Amino acid sequence: MRIAVPNKGRLHEPTIDLLERAGLHLENGADRKLYADTVDPDVSVLFARAADIPEYVADGAAEMGITGYDQVREARVDDVAELLDLEFGRCRLVLAAPEDGDIEGVADLAGKTVATEFPNITRDFFDDAGVEPDIVEVSGATELTPHVEMADAIVDITSTGTTLKMNRLAIVEEVLSSSVRLFAREDVLEEPKVQEVQTALSSVKHAEGKRYLMMNVPEDRLADVREEIPGLGGPTIMDIADDNGDEMLAVHAVVDERNVFETITDVKEAGASDILVTEIERLVE
Repeated sequence: MRIAVPNKGRLHEPTIDLLERAGLHLENGADRKLYADTVDPDVSVLFARAADIPEYVADGAAEMGITGYDQVREARVDDVAELLDLEFGRCRLVLAAPEDGDIEGVADLAGKTVATEFPNITRDFFDDAGVEPDIVEVSGATELTPHVEMADAIVDITSTGTTLKMNRLAIVEEVLSSSVRLFAREDVLEEPKVQEVQTALSSVKHAEGKRYLMMNVPEDRLADVREEIPGLGGPTIMDIADDNGDEMLAVHAVVDERNVFETITDVKEAGASDILVTEIERLVE
């Protein structure tokens, strides 16, 4: 089974890092190669332009793909299903116009010109709004087109809005919110290996921001300690062999990282000791 992933750009390194953390270690590297094997003999990685990945999956060159939701929408591919939001590479596709101009809403662009690198998404957006501008496809420097009289407005990607502000452009409306997604062809969704990859990547995402707490608790203080643990479900409780005859229990729990500092203080005051906090690499729910 082949997974198509971005070959360069801002999505490449985070994608490779995610695969590595999920246990799909690349065995023969990724530099300047079109593909790489993984430690799983049934899974290989295919490197492609982020914009081409939806077509690779739809056409059968790969069974699964990792790329931005905006690229999937722009490609207008059939028979491709989203499996998982990987929650990185977040950005927005926005409609923007010169801040000192007369474009204040979508309706103001009827009969006007809009420049974009995403003509399909832009066309769908204006069709839904019932507005018919002239859509011009450009391949770069979209934010400059209103200032050289090529367009009255643009539809472009932004993360922070800084580039738009630098070019004296104001956001008129959000067109699309995007992040990196895992998707696959619909005809392979039930394949065991596809489900294994989905579970592996999902387990990494579920583990992010979580910590594993382990502590010893006197049996008679267990109820007090349990009240202080904001865990995912109830904690795991095990007997401890104690040569001193003390009735001690081992208590393990998964908690949000943001709650760790307060939780340690609370459980210690409730009677816990020997408290250990560790990171979690993967969490299968």
